[in-house]
Amino acid sequence: MALETRIESAIAKAIAIGQTNCSDVGCVAPPRLASALEYAVTPGGARIRPTILLSVAMACGDDKPVLSDTAAAALELIHCASLVHDDLPAFDDADMRRGKPTIHIAYNEPLAVLCGDSLIVLAFDILARAADEDPRRALALIRSLAARTGMPQGICAGQGWESEESVNLAAYHRAKTGALFIAATQMGAIAAGQEPEPWTELGARIGEAFQVADDLRDALCDAETLGKPAGQDVVHERPSAVTEMGVEGAIQHLRDILSGAIASIPSCPGEAQLAEMVRRTAQRMVPAAPADKAGA
Repeated sequence: MALETRIESAIAKAIAIGQTNCSDVGCVAPPRLASALEYAVTPGGARIRPTILLSVAMACGDDKPVLSDTAAAALELIHCASLVHDDLPAFDDADMRRGKPTIHIAYNEPLAVLCGDSLIVLAFDILARAADEDPRRALALIRSLAARTGMPQGICAGQGWESEESVNLAAYHRAKTGALFIAATQMGAIAAGQEPEPWTELGARIGEAFQVADDLRDALCDAETLGKPAGQDVVHERPSAVTEMGVEGAIQHLRDILSGAIASIPSCPGEAQLAEMVRRTAQRMVPAAPADKAGA
C-alpha cells in the first residue's frame, strides 16, 4: 500500500473515532465540533511529517504496520491541532489555511479552540488504543509524542518563545518546527522496534531546514501561492532566518542543513531509500528567489 494511502486511511479512522465513538447511553457528539475535526485535517497538504515517520519505520523493517500507521496519524493530528491554534486571533490571526478559511473563520473562535484541543487528545487516544499491537512500543510512542508537543522541548515551547523579549533562533526553530520532525524520526524508529535516540539528529536537521524554508516562503511568496497570509514574520515581528541572513544567506544555510541531514541517517536496511526520500524533500523545500528579492 502506498504511503499516502496508509496515511489518509489512518487519519480518517482516527477522525471517525473522534466524531462517532460514543458507547455511553445517551452520548451524542456535538455536530459542529465533529464537523470541525474533519475540516481541520482536510485537505491534507504534503503530510510531510507522517511521510517521514513511515519512511523511517519502513527503513527499519516496519514489522508492525498498524502501529506505524497509528503513530503517523497521531503525529499529523498534533500538527493539524497546532495549525488550528496558530491561526487564532491570539496568535497569527490568519483568515486562510491551505487555501480555505481557517477554523475560527469557518466556524467560530470557541469551536477552533475546542477543535485543536480535541485533536490533541484524540492523537494520544489512538496511540493508547494501539497498545494491543505492542504495549511497550505504544507507551514509548506516547512519551515521544508528548515530549515534542508540550514543555519544555515541544511545539508549545516553540510558540512560547514568541512571547520572550530575547529569542534564541536555533532554540526557537528546534522547538516550534523541529520538535514534530524529531518526533517523526523517533516515532518511526520506535514503531519498528528500534531505539529512537540515533534518529534524533535527522529529525532535528529536517525540522531546522523546514523552518528556514518556511521563513523563505513567507518572505518570497504571495498569499495565493502559500494558501495562507504571506509576510507574517514581519507583521508579527517574529524571528526569521531571512531577517538574520538575508535571502541568499538563508537559501545557502538551508542547503547546508539538508546536506547534513542526509549524512546523519543511521545505518539501517532501508538507508539508501530513506536518503533518496530526504533528497526529494530537499528539492521541494528550496525556493527560487525572485530577482527583486534575491539580494534582500
